[in-house]
Amino acid sequence: MPTSLVLASSSPRRHQLLRSIGLDFEVVAADVDETRRDGEPPLDYVTRIAESKALAVVNRMGIAAAGDVAVLAADTTVDVDGEVFGKPADDADARRMLEQLSGRTHRVHTAIVGWRMTGMHRALATTDVTFVDLDAAAIDWYLSIGEHRDKAGAYGMQDAAGAFVERVDGSPTNVIGLPLAQTIAVLRACGIEAASG
Repeated sequence: MPTSLVLASSSPRRHQLLRSIGLDFEVVAADVDETRRDGEPPLDYVTRIAESKALAVVNRMGIAAAGDVAVLAADTTVDVDGEVFGKPADDADARRMLEQLSGRTHRVHTAIVGWRMTGMHRALATTDVTFVDLDAAAIDWYLSIGEHRDKAGAYGMQDAAGAFVERVDGSPTNVIGLPLAQTIAVLRACGIEAASG
């Protein structure tokens, strides 16, 4: 019997990316505390949160003894000189983030975790993203369309904020929320082959 896949994410962007590589999966959203610990480095933070999401779904579904199930979880954050930008608390927080991203390069980190009864497999991806200079009018416009509300760093490169991105060094799908090359490797370690992998 082939291994079935559970995605521990309600993100429509992650759903679309997984479907793009030919995968069928069940969605079970993970409800975990995503508070960053004092002094926690960004890579350690995203890895801990991704692991927590995977284990929360394993425990919620009671599948720890099921050898034919794999759980995939991911966490993405924006890193500006060691400061972590998660999802904005409100529009004012989003404006603060976008003002700090304006005209400079930041890093987007994603941790991918695959859980199977035989073990946990992990991968990390980091992409450097450079923004153009944003004036107040550009930020006002972006906030008015509402795309910023559920996105780390208050922007989604795959949507209107793609106009803010001058350069991407690294995986573009990482910036969207799921670096496909690393995801395929983690899934393969869990016994799942993507159609394009």
